[in-house]
Amino acid sequence: MDVSTHLQLAHRHAETLEQYKFRLPWWKRGIDMLVAFTALLILSPVLLVVAALIVLDSKGPIFYRSYRAGTNFHVFGMLKFRTMKVKADQQLKDLASSNIYAKNKISSSEKESLMQISSFLCSACREKGVACQRLLIDQHQPICEKLYLRENEEAAKFMKFRNDPRITRLGKFLRNSSIDELPQLVNILVGDMSLVGNRPLPLYEAEKLTTNDSAERFAGPAGLTGLWQIKKRAKGQGPMSDRERTDLDIEYARTFSFKTDLYIIWRTFFSLWQKENV
Repeated sequence: MDVSTHLQLAHRHAETLEQYKFRLPWWKRGIDMLVAFTALLILSPVLLVVAALIVLDSKGPIFYRSYRAGTNFHVFGMLKFRTMKVKADQQLKDLASSNIYAKNKISSSEKESLMQISSFLCSACREKGVACQRLLIDQHQPICEKLYLRENEEAAKFMKFRNDPRITRLGKFLRNSSIDELPQLVNILVGDMSLVGNRPLPLYEAEKLTTNDSAERFAGPAGLTGLWQIKKRAKGQGPMSDRERTDLDIEYARTFSFKTDLYIIWRTFFSLWQKENV
């Protein structure tokens, strides 16, 4: 699905958040601007060195722009230092067998089941012969939302590999140290993000969180670090689920304060070196 289509979807989903009408408090915006500007000045030598190393390490641009959905479903280009080789996405098909989270593709029988006509159909779905869902536009072609999300759910996830050959030599260090996230200080300075808040989601993930019980996580600040990033799971419970993360995002959106932000920033410094990406 192209970016222009996602922008249209974001506009529609913003209506879900109309009841919240979130606006960033003046104190939070003031702190964001002061800290981001100061950090960019202090870290500018480091940023220049990293930029030079990226150029020397592999061909391609210095920065990578990832379109994300933030506060009130605002779509923006989140900046990162590039950590992958150019045209890395084209290698996904060859690497599918190495994906530790890969699952079987949807079978033809499952697809037929999804495409069965229900007893209640809107005119658009009736014309296409699919169960009633909002119609999306993918590659200039109409497709039922249910089928689109089902087919793309696995492909859309961040693919993780034991030894991902797409990542550059320098990229592994930048990711493990979270240095690749430093360009987001620019996003904070211009107002796309806050220092502390709910992580802006990739558009395919944000598209799934449009019900009232999930959309509230967008009715709060979008941030560089947040509540679920500092939470630790009890031993043996495994990684945090998407539902648990969403619940923590909603908790932060409802209860954030100056004191809470200071606590999260403090705890974040102890989480930067964890193996699990935040």
